[in-house]
Amino acid sequence: MKKLKEKLKSVRVKLFLSLSVVIVLIILFLILMNNVVLETFYLYSKRNTLKSVYMQINEYYKNPDSKINLEEELEKIEINNDFDIIIKNDENTSIYTSNKDFLFTFGNITNNFLSRTQEVLEENKNMSIRKIKDRNNGITYILLVAKLDNGYFLCIRIPITSIQESVKISNKFLYLIGGLTIIMGGVIVSFISSRFTKPILELNDIAKKMSNLDFSQKYKESDAEDEINDLGISINTMSETLEKTINQLKNTNFELEKDIEEKSKIDEMRKSFISDVSHELKTPIALIQGYSEGLLENVNTDEESRKFYAEVILDETNKMDRLVKQLLELMKLEYGKRDFNNKTFNIVELEKEVIRKSKVMLEEKDIKIEFKENENIKVFADDFYIEQVITNYLTNAIKHTKEVAGDKYIKIENKIDTKNNKVIVKVFNTGDTITKEDESRIWNRFYKIDESRNREDGGTGIGLALVKAIMNNYKSKYGVNNKVNGVEFFFELDLSK
Repeated sequence: MKKLKEKLKSVRVKLFLSLSVVIVLIILFLILMNNVVLETFYLYSKRNTLKSVYMQINEYYKNPDSKINLEEELEKIEINNDFDIIIKNDENTSIYTSNKDFLFTFGNITNNFLSRTQEVLEENKNMSIRKIKDRNNGITYILLVAKLDNGYFLCIRIPITSIQESVKISNKFLYLIGGLTIIMGGVIVSFISSRFTKPILELNDIAKKMSNLDFSQKYKESDAEDEINDLGISINTMSETLEKTINQLKNTNFELEKDIEEKSKIDEMRKSFISDVSHELKTPIALIQGYSEGLLENVNTDEESRKFYAEVILDETNKMDRLVKQLLELMKLEYGKRDFNNKTFNIVELEKEVIRKSKVMLEEKDIKIEFKENENIKVFADDFYIEQVITNYLTNAIKHTKEVAGDKYIKIENKIDTKNNKVIVKVFNTGDTITKEDESRIWNRFYKIDESRNREDGGTGIGLALVKAIMNNYKSKYGVNNKVNGVEFFFELDLSK
């Protein structure tokens, strides 16, 4: 039922039904005209013909022409118009008759005839036109009775039964034509309506997709310069304009979202920075404050003590400066505010330089280092930040290296992963392993495994957090693995192509 209602609502069905109703109404109108008007029009036409013949015959008798054979002319009139004609003189004697039955039937024109007429159609002083029905044969006639200018009487009749039969035949023909017209019209209307409705349905599909912000479908313009084609062109224009406007809005919205996200990140970074700085600077500020007060109050009057106080203050100031700089750098890395100057360089040479800078620390702790210096491994990255990663790993290893089974060393190894076109840099040190709990925590800011947090060589606790931030920017793997006699830190880098 629902599908039927939807079909009845379609333009195609409505167009078909509308045209079918129009065809039926036209046929009904023609039938009505046949029944009501045709006979009246026919009678009107025949009356005019009768009057015209009357005037013609009257002229023949009024102005006789020796060259004209009157009898032949009357016969021609009879044949051409299917008339029966009687002419009588003023003594009621028939001087011309075309049909003896007609003469016998109506006999005395002036007396007997008029008493049997049924309907007067037109009448004046010299002429009368009436519709009569012959009782003998049941035929209805139109009869003209007139007096000529020479005193003769003229009587002309024409049967009208034929027009009534014609109306019936015409009506039957109209019924047949109507049925065939509806069938043929249905086929033609179906074809025409499909041609009209196809582009409309196409435009409807385009409009539906446009309502869902899908502007991929376009109306195919035709050669026909009609309203539907104009509408299609207008919809295409509107689609392009809407798509352009919506894309602009999306871009603007995306930029706004980026700006909001950026502001949120900056705000979060600011809060985090203030929180971290305020947390980490409590101790050095307290030390600086204490030793400064000692100097002001001359707690120790000797030169050596004052010099020691000043050195502590300077050392803590340097630590604060280094901490703040590292924090700022970490914040920029974590929030994507640092651009990398990537280039191709030999990572082995960079590792050699880091080891050279750490030589004093290695000698102080009597740590041996294993490293293949003759390798040549080209990587593509920012050498400044990769140096920080290697330095933090090495510094961290030096701090935690211990003698295990007579061994006390650090090993730096580069392993090539040809399948993924990467190099894996590993820094191993002998010593204690890391607990499962600490494996994830050591990458957080200010987290130190050494609970005593010795201020001399405990570091800032930012080194591994920096490694994490740098590697996340490169989307590279990094991590730590426990070995039998120590700990191994690693990170990956792309090889230079």
